[in-house]
This record gives sequence, C-alpha cells and structure tokens, in this order.
Amino acid sequence: MKLNSMAAEGNRPGKSRLNRWTGFDTAVTAISVVVCFITIYPMWYVISMSLSDPIAAASGAVAFWPVGFSVESYRIVALDREFWQAFLNSVIYVIAGCVLMLFNTIAVAYPLTRKNLWGRRWLTYYLLVPMYFGGGMIPSFIVVTKLGLYNSPWSLILPGCYSIWNIILCRTFLASLPPDLSEAAFIDGATNLQALVKIYLPLSKPIIAVILIYTIVGVWNSWFGASIYTTDRDIQPVQLFLRNVLVSMQSGMRADTQTGMTKEVMEAMAEQAMTARQLRYAMIVIVTMPILMVYPMFQKYFTKGVMLGSIKG
Repeated sequence: MKLNSMAAEGNRPGKSRLNRWTGFDTAVTAISVVVCFITIYPMWYVISMSLSDPIAAASGAVAFWPVGFSVESYRIVALDREFWQAFLNSVIYVIAGCVLMLFNTIAVAYPLTRKNLWGRRWLTYYLLVPMYFGGGMIPSFIVVTKLGLYNSPWSLILPGCYSIWNIILCRTFLASLPPDLSEAAFIDGATNLQALVKIYLPLSKPIIAVILIYTIVGVWNSWFGASIYTTDRDIQPVQLFLRNVLVSMQSGMRADTQTGMTKEVMEAMAEQAMTARQLRYAMIVIVTMPILMVYPMFQKYFTKGVMLGSIKG
C-alpha cells in the first residue's frame, strides 16, 4: 500500500492546470480592475464633490476623497419643494410606465405564442416594421397634440407604454416554456387567461425582471419627451429639472463674464455659483440612488432573462 501511494504521488503533477495561475489570469484581473475603476470612479467623484467644501470643489482640489466635509448642499436640496415635486412626478411616471408596459407586453406576446392564432406569422412581421422604422419626432408631436395630451402627464406616460423589442423578448421566453404545461391546463378545462395567470406568469419572473429594469431606467432617465410635450413645471420629471438647473447655471456664468460688475458683486456671484455647483452634484447623487437600490432587487432574475435570444432552439 505504501509503495502504491508513493507511485501515485510520483505520477501526480505538481498543480492542476485549472488551479495554476498564469500570466493570462494576471492580465485579465488587471484589465477587470481597471474597467471597474473606470466604471465606479465617476459616481464616486460626484459623491465626493457633493460632500466637499464648495471652495475646495470649485478650486479643483477634490480628486478622490472629499475635502472639507460639508452637507450644506444636501440640506438646501432637502428644502427645495420644486425638486421634490419633480422627484415625485418621476416616481409616478415610473410606476405607471411599468404597469402599462408589462400589461401591453404580455397581452401581445402571449397570443403570439399560440399556434392556433390566425395570422400569427404575419403579425410578428408587422411588429418588426415599427421597431426598425419610426415616424419621427414631428408626427409623434402632432399625434400627442391632436389627442389633447399636450401639457398633460399622460403625454409622458402613454408614448412609452409599449416596446416592440420587449414584446419579441417576452414572446421568445414564453415560447421556450414546455407546451405540455398549457396542454395539461386546457385538458383540465382552463381558459387561455387562466393558463396565462396561473402557469405562465409565475414562470416568467426572469423576463418580467428584464422588462421592469429596462422600463425603470428608461423612464427615470427620460427628459427629452418632457421638454417637447410639456411646459408646466408642476408636471416635469426630475431629469428635466436637473437639465434646466444645468442650463441656467451655464447661462448665468456666461452672463457674468460678459457684464461689468464691481468686485463685491462678482465675489457674491462666484459664491452663489459655487453653491449652485454643489447643489447640482447633490441632486445627481439623490436622483441616482433609486436606480442603484432597485437594480440589486432584480439582479437574480435579470442575469437569466437578459440571455434570452443568445442561444437559438
């Protein structure tokens, strides 16, 4: 027994190939660290700027860690009623957009998986046309105004309550589920609606998570549609509010440089500009936090659902 074990140890390699650390592993690790740093640093820089002293932030002294810790900008933002009104508007638009997006996507995708649906192939081809060819901004604006939705919250909800891409993605997922499940339900007397609610939807958590995260991020970051369809500041989303703050700051800085002022007035304007810059960073942090908190909730399902369509069959 002892001789056999010694012979086995003599034939055994020093390290398994899978456990051996190579130069390629070092290069991949280094590249991953660099990519992670490039991805995380901009957000960390904004957080550091928002927590730094306004003078240190304006002078460019902040590189990584906050300089001269200050939360004055967050206190000012907390008292800004217009900002929180825009924040609440965005939350409402996200909730309404997610509900309508899920309803419309599943309502269209599920029938397209039924083989007894007449014209199913032609309906699929018909859906592909608007996915690649859109009417453009002017026809969309005309439709919104003719429907009486201009300057209304519905002008920010209804145009984005469907997505051809999400419909095709959901149809692909539902078609990949075993057909024996629905056939057994139909034999037991279930209707299509009952099969959808009791069988398909509980198994569709991955694709629902993908649709939700895409919709949440898209609606939350949207500002262009609001700048076209609305002029009422009471219904503007938070991203449009931030854009208006940035534009007003840049316009004010250009006006200050072109207008003759006394030294005292220029110092007061410079201090106000530094405070406004801090407010901008604080607002960006507050607006970004909901997305950072929502994404981990869907990550478990998102990883599986996002791979749909990568493997055919």
